[in-house]
Amino acid sequence: MIKQAYDELTKISLLDFHDKSVLIIGSGNIANEYAIALSKLKIKNITVLGNTEEGLQKFRQFVNFKLIHGGYENNLSSIEKKDLVIVATPIPILTKTTKLAIENGQTRILIEKPGSVFKDDLIYLESLIKKQKVRIAYNRLFYPSFHKLKLLAEKDGGITSCKFDFTEWIHTIPFGKYKEEVYKRWGISNSLHVISMAFELIGMPEKISTYQNGKLEWHPSGSVFVGSGISENKIPFSYHANWNGGGRWGVEVVTKENIYRLIPLEKLYGLSKGSTEWKEIVVESAFPKVKDGIAEEIAVMLDDDLESKIGMISLQKAIKYNEIAEVIFGYRD
Repeated sequence: MIKQAYDELTKISLLDFHDKSVLIIGSGNIANEYAIALSKLKIKNITVLGNTEEGLQKFRQFVNFKLIHGGYENNLSSIEKKDLVIVATPIPILTKTTKLAIENGQTRILIEKPGSVFKDDLIYLESLIKKQKVRIAYNRLFYPSFHKLKLLAEKDGGITSCKFDFTEWIHTIPFGKYKEEVYKRWGISNSLHVISMAFELIGMPEKISTYQNGKLEWHPSGSVFVGSGISENKIPFSYHANWNGGGRWGVEVVTKENIYRLIPLEKLYGLSKGSTEWKEIVVESAFPKVKDGIAEEIAVMLDDDLESKIGMISLQKAIKYNEIAEVIFGYRD
């Protein structure tokens, strides 16, 4: 299955999606990344729904895009059913926007990660689902480097241990841009990118010990996070993140033959047993000029056969990730 998923990902650019229709709800930077990916997939029937005409200006570079301003609450009911709806609004209204899309007959919806910083929102959203296909857009799980690592680790006989770092560069966080809840739960808003990669490699935690230390005015649950445990696949893991210090996001796994490192996450390095020299492993992207993982996850959303081979993050899985993040970061409802 791992080799099949890797092979399918490398061939996505050869697939034909030109007759598909897509709606993007939102007009921020991530919505623009989706627009770039959709254009590379050669999808022509694309509508972007934003709040203001000014906010939609960046999308005028895309030929044949239909641009609608005035907000989703006023316009969503007048938009016909699409093959895919991408919800790329600010985090606090992702759930509300998705609910309205479902109520207006949309049946295939990709929600920007994390869906919500509160698991109860995701639980509520799941209760609305009948036959709709609703997934959370964890694009880093579609990185070519990530799937190459899975393939190489399988060839080595499997992963025997894992460590990861989700240190945040707090000096780069755009304070004042988002609502307070987004910052107070920054581990869910942002750090889950790394945490999800680690646990998708080794399995969800079966046992875990977590420690939080320090405090930030905007993130009162802590600034230093250290822990360890055993995954459901019986793989030991540990993590260490210090938001007041140096460091960067990264995932490292050990096999019987090699150590593999995703640092940065977009690149893959290997270290052979008995060596001290890290060597970059060539990773080929089907869409080199698109934000990694975006075009791939769109293609999987549009093709159920692809999803059966590659997978997506369901609402149920997203709820589990929110729950484990609450444990790691010491969040309280």
